[in-house]
Amino acid sequence: MKIQINGEEKEVLAIWREYNKVKIIDQRLLPHKFVILTLNSHRETADAISDMATRGAGSIGVAGGYGLAQAAIEAERLSQKKFMEYMNDAALRLVNSRPTAVNLKHSVQRCLKKAEKGSIKERIIAVCNESELIASEDVTASRKIGFYGDELIKINSRILTHCNAGALAYIDQGTALSPIITAYNRGKEVFVYVDETRPRNQGAKITAWELHQQDIPYALIVDNAAGYYMSQGKIDLVIVGADRIASNGDVANKIGTYEKAVLAKENKIPFYVAAPKMTFDSECRTGREIIIEERTSDELTHISGLDDEGNYRSIKITADGTKVLNPSFDVTPAKYITGFITEKGILHRPFSVSIKKAFD
Repeated sequence: MKIQINGEEKEVLAIWREYNKVKIIDQRLLPHKFVILTLNSHRETADAISDMATRGAGSIGVAGGYGLAQAAIEAERLSQKKFMEYMNDAALRLVNSRPTAVNLKHSVQRCLKKAEKGSIKERIIAVCNESELIASEDVTASRKIGFYGDELIKINSRILTHCNAGALAYIDQGTALSPIITAYNRGKEVFVYVDETRPRNQGAKITAWELHQQDIPYALIVDNAAGYYMSQGKIDLVIVGADRIASNGDVANKIGTYEKAVLAKENKIPFYVAAPKMTFDSECRTGREIIIEERTSDELTHISGLDDEGNYRSIKITADGTKVLNPSFDVTPAKYITGFITEKGILHRPFSVSIKKAFD
């Protein structure tokens, strides 16, 4: 990811590992502060996932793999039996840190499997190598998603996206933003409508920041304005990311995605979901089986940002005792989805067939 820090252009990833330490960009402070956090144990990594210091299906998937690598190193002096007990406990802690995004589960399962054979030293090496392989696969998938998604974007396309599915959410160029970045870098004129994406405002705080770093033309809009711009004929295409995709093509993504999909269908606008193999859950038959994470009431009752003096503050905006419901995700039925942009190409209907063919 290309960013500007103190006037200097740098390339940086959202997350990486330095042996037993995990480094992440603290996404909670963006766009006002750019801070790299050092996570010194798998417990700290699990907390960073839960607290959303790192977020996005791909990034927390990589964090899960790195967290298990940390756990393996932490358990270096244990017996093989105690080693596996420690690894299983760490795996459960990491997977439970956020329940909806399946990349996390897949990454942890892959790394845990590598911990089952060989000497303790061999197991540690195998787990660490697998965690790095997962990160490397994400980089490759991100670029391929950009390559295949580029064909959907015409010159002067006006694209709506929801939440953040860029380099901070998924290693390298992201998922939903990758086709946009690829198209722009190939000389196509594009314009992006960025949903603010309440309640955590990942669109306003992160997607807009990422597009600004890439010099891609965009405008921030309130979530409720998407239908207005669709009805005015000002949106040609919708591309979003995903946190889990069922085998029938139902998609769990940031709350509000379902509304955008329904509006797109009503206005005859193509609606695409960009996601890699790791986000498809073959064990999940339909969206009804997806666990929807409920987050804290503070996300709705408070807003945070910089005050006039440049201090980062949280301010309460609701009355005491206000009752809150805060589902973090919703499920978009497959019937509203035009296609999936994956590292294997564009998947078309019937999704139960094309998904199975692409990833079996």
